[in-house]
Amino acid sequence: MGPNIVSELTNCLYESDYSAMKKTSLAEIHEKLNARMVDFAGWYMPVQYTGLREEHDNVRTNVGLFDVSHMGEIRFKGPKALESLQWLTTNDVAKLNSGEAQYSLLPNDHGGLVDDIIVYCLTKDSDYLVCVNASNKDKDFAWMTKHNKGADVTDESDLWGQIAIQGPKALSLCDRVFGFKVSEMKTFNIHSGTFKGHKILVATTGYTGEKGCEIFIETAGTADLWNTLLEQGQDLGVKPIGLGARDTLRTEMKYSLYGHEIDDTTNPYEAGLGWVIKPDQKDFMNKAQILGIKTAGLTKKLIGFKMLDKGIPRQGYGLFSFDNKEIGKVTSGTHSPTLDEPIGIAYIDVAHAQEGTEFLLDIRGRKVKAVVVKTPFISK
Repeated sequence: MGPNIVSELTNCLYESDYSAMKKTSLAEIHEKLNARMVDFAGWYMPVQYTGLREEHDNVRTNVGLFDVSHMGEIRFKGPKALESLQWLTTNDVAKLNSGEAQYSLLPNDHGGLVDDIIVYCLTKDSDYLVCVNASNKDKDFAWMTKHNKGADVTDESDLWGQIAIQGPKALSLCDRVFGFKVSEMKTFNIHSGTFKGHKILVATTGYTGEKGCEIFIETAGTADLWNTLLEQGQDLGVKPIGLGARDTLRTEMKYSLYGHEIDDTTNPYEAGLGWVIKPDQKDFMNKAQILGIKTAGLTKKLIGFKMLDKGIPRQGYGLFSFDNKEIGKVTSGTHSPTLDEPIGIAYIDVAHAQEGTEFLLDIRGRKVKAVVVKTPFISK
């Protein structure tokens, strides 16, 4: 299970150029922890430490730390900050009060998506931090700058480290380390503070389906924070977690990953993301074309499925009806450590998208049975 997932996520370092890769401020710490380091979107990142299944299970039962310092942070400030973000994103940024956050999308100019993002409101109307995917950071910043409505837009990615703390015991660890009751914060909130003299932003967001938060910290303080979390969380079972388990955790929740479930061609309604599109509250980029596809009637839908026959689904595998017509493609697939069975996410023709519908999955020329199931795959 593990090696297959790891190889799909990354390129082997033996085939990569060490010098060309960007490194987070935790790179040396990962090496000392004997992490398997790989090239991920041009970053030198840990894919696993002790093993994918062990790391995955630890996040579901205790608490795990993720180095997500490769993610991008773009700041919108000034009297035009809100207007600019309202135009650039699909969700209603005006609803955010200071200290609140929302998941959102950056639509492009032909009905697809530049990226999916989280918008953090630091000061209502005038100061916002936007977290973007690492692989899209430069593209996103160029897009935002090009279509800016007058905000002061700055790429602050080099200024911030980022650590995700996730798991049922995550908030207990946060309460210990940060000196205030993180456990009493609502989800999708953000609180500013300091850690050993370094500015931090504690956000109750995450990518695993578990309780927890994501900490933005001034880059110079990232290593100290990481070590402190590991030291103070020993009795809580804290462990460092690599990209391999990050992927299986998010797949079990059917969370979209850019380059898999969503990309430059994706209509967000087909991806099941209509809940972050607010056409009645505001105007936004290419609104008419995005809504037009919904109005005309969706032809495909993003679903979750389980295998009925042996086999593990992988991105790109074809889905077929029992009369041998291709009806979709897998976007993500893995062996679920929690369920101990293969699961997958796929786009499928709407006629076959109903829960309980069976279909065939082509695994390198061998067609095996699968069935559409309710998602998320696990209930939290």
